[in-house]
Amino acid sequence: MNWMLNVVPPKIRSFLKRETPENLWVKCPDSGQLVHHKDLEANLFVVPNSGYHMRMTADVRLKATFDGGTWTDIGVPDVPLDPLKFRDEKRYVDKLKDARTKTGLVDAIKLGAGTIEGQAATVAVQDFDFIGGTLGMAAGEAVVTGIDYAVKNRTSFILFAASGGARMHEGMFSLMQMPRTTVAVRRLKAAKLPYIVVLTNPTTGGVTASYAMLGDIHIAEPGALIGFAGPRVIEQTVREKLPEGFQRSEYLRDHGMVDLVVPRRDMRATLGRLCGILMNTPPHVAVDLPDDVAAAA
Repeated sequence: MNWMLNVVPPKIRSFLKRETPENLWVKCPDSGQLVHHKDLEANLFVVPNSGYHMRMTADVRLKATFDGGTWTDIGVPDVPLDPLKFRDEKRYVDKLKDARTKTGLVDAIKLGAGTIEGQAATVAVQDFDFIGGTLGMAAGEAVVTGIDYAVKNRTSFILFAASGGARMHEGMFSLMQMPRTTVAVRRLKAAKLPYIVVLTNPTTGGVTASYAMLGDIHIAEPGALIGFAGPRVIEQTVREKLPEGFQRSEYLRDHGMVDLVVPRRDMRATLGRLCGILMNTPPHVAVDLPDDVAAAA
């Protein structure tokens, strides 16, 4: 029998009780290793022994990407919340409310502007925790807004992709974001500005079929799943066993679909170097920052 329940008075018992956070330890999906959350965070959410790259939130990703962990947020115009009045197990507006409360984001993509290794850049980060990083009207508007900001301020545009595809709750409105973002990418290229895509785990569906595969350079994090349909769907369709590692970063690099596979610890330096080369601004050359970014710095 528990002596605390029988002997210690309730008021004193409440002081002795110690709350343990549920997320104190994180289990590696690959190796099963348990890692303390603080150790994982200090290692950019990469499991130390296995090298497995866990998902990162948009804010953490931006902090890890920009110099000094600081950037200027770029606002995105409002869009209709629920044009189809969609409902399945619960109303779509309620799902949006829950996702916003959980992530602190307005929608699946967050924009920021700042410097990476001294190079001015506009960055868009897709957060998988927001309804699977799905592409809806707000996410499409964010991509277009980010590209327009990069064109206006003459910066590189970098996009971290992580998505399950188009958002079914918005139907055709969601699918129309694929050509919208494609046209925006064409404007960026017409302005002769670099477009670098970083493919993270997972990047699938309509996102892969549009802006995620239109970059000048495609970088992938190790082990990321990248493709349109999932491996199981493809196997059932072609009725053949797929090669080992099919649709993973390393396989796609070896077969010419991805240019580089870069570990997270090297990502900032790699992006800075690429931006410098593509913008013809070597690291020792000072770059002009947009007014709002310069004021924040």
